[in-house]
Amino acid sequence: MTTQQQPPATDDTETLPDPVPLYGCPYKSNPYPLYERMRDVGPVHRVLFPSGVNAWLVTGYEAAHAALNDDRLGKSHDRGNERWRARASIMPEPQHSQLQVHLLHQDPPKHTHMRRFVTDAFTPRRIDGLLSRIQQLADTLVDALPDTGPADLVGGFAAHFPFRVLAEVIGLPGELAARFDRDWGKVVQPVGPTDPGRPLYEVRLHGLQSYIAEVVAHKREHPEDDLLSSLVAARERSELSQEELDSMVFQLLVAGQEPVTNQITTALIALFRNPDALDRLRAEPWLMPRAVEELLRYDSAFELTTWRFFAEDGDLHGTEVPAGDSVIVSLCAANRDPRRFPQPDELDLGRSPNPHLAFGHGIHFCPGAALARAELRIALGTLLARLPGLRPAVPDEDIEWIPAVLGRGTNHLPVSYDRRL
Repeated sequence: MTTQQQPPATDDTETLPDPVPLYGCPYKSNPYPLYERMRDVGPVHRVLFPSGVNAWLVTGYEAAHAALNDDRLGKSHDRGNERWRARASIMPEPQHSQLQVHLLHQDPPKHTHMRRFVTDAFTPRRIDGLLSRIQQLADTLVDALPDTGPADLVGGFAAHFPFRVLAEVIGLPGELAARFDRDWGKVVQPVGPTDPGRPLYEVRLHGLQSYIAEVVAHKREHPEDDLLSSLVAARERSELSQEELDSMVFQLLVAGQEPVTNQITTALIALFRNPDALDRLRAEPWLMPRAVEELLRYDSAFELTTWRFFAEDGDLHGTEVPAGDSVIVSLCAANRDPRRFPQPDELDLGRSPNPHLAFGHGIHFCPGAALARAELRIALGTLLARLPGLRPAVPDEDIEWIPAVLGRGTNHLPVSYDRRL
C-alpha cells in the first residue's frame, strides 16, 4: 500500500503512526484532538480498527464533501477485496446475504430503485403532521421519570423515545413494538469470529432476524397505509427481493432509532460541558432549531460513514488507494474543520450558516434527517423545559462511551434535576 507522504515533524506538525489506531477509551471519549492532528497532516490516512480492519479515513471538510459525492466510490460489499473481507465480513452467512443488502450497501441504479420506497414516509411535510404525536410520546416518557433526580436519561428516555416515534412513522404495531429488544441493535457493532462475545452476538442476530420475519408476516396478513405495509406489497409485486425487504426492515429498525438515541446523549453532554450555551438555550428556547444543527455539527452520533470502495486503484486527494480497500469518511472530523467552520471547537448555538455533514451528503444523505431533526428538537426542548436544573450526576470522566466503531453515544447518562414539571 502507498500511504500519503507526510511532512517532517516540526513544532507545529506531528508524524502520525501508520496506520493510525482508532480505538480505546481516550479516543472514544474525545476523538477531536486526534482528528485535528490528522487534518493538519493531510486529508487521507490509513487507519486501524479494533477488528483488525485497515481502512482509508478522509478527515477534512472539502475532502469529505468530495468523497461523499465521488461516483468512483461505491458502497456494495461486492467491491471489497480479499484483505477487507478477511476482517470486515463480520456478520456470518446466511445472515450477511439476507440482512446486509439495504440502502447503505447499494449503488445506483439499485440504490435509486430501493430508496424511492422509503422517501415518502420521511418527508418534512409528513413529519410536520406528526409533531403533536411526537411531543405526546416525549411527555409520556418524562411523566414516568422520578419527581426529582437522579435518573438515567438513557434508560428513562433516550433509549425509548426514538423507537416509539419510529414505530408510529413506519407502522410497527404496538404489540410488536413492545417486544423489540434494544440489544438486537448491537448486531451492527463488530464482533469478530474469535471474540469471546461472539456467541451472544449470534444469539442477538438470530433473535432480530426472527423478529423481522414476524413483522413481515404480520404486515402481509394485516396490510395498512404505512411504510412497512408498502415494502411488503413491493415484495409481493416482485419489485423487491425477500433479502432486500428483510434488509430494509433491518435498516429501519436499527439505523432508524439507535443513532437518535445516541445523538440525544451527545447533545446533552455537549450542553453540560458548555453551561453558558445550556443557560442560553433555556432562556431562548426559540433558538432550538438552530441549536440542534450546531449540536449535530459539534458532536455527531454518526461519527464515521460505512465503507466505500474503488472498483480500480484510484487517487484520493493525493493518496493512492488500492481497489477494494475500504474508504471511510469521518463526519465528525469534517464538521470540526477550521477551514469551513470558524472556531470549530466552540459550541455556538447561533452559528449560521452551518453546512455540517452530520447526515452525510449526496445520494446516501440520510432519508430520515427530517424525522431525526424533529425528534431532537422535541426531546431536548421537553427535557430542558420539564426538568429545571438538569445537570450531570457523575463527573465527566466517569461517562462511559459506547465502543461502537462508527457511532458516538453513551449507554447511560445519570442526571440530576430540581423537580419534574
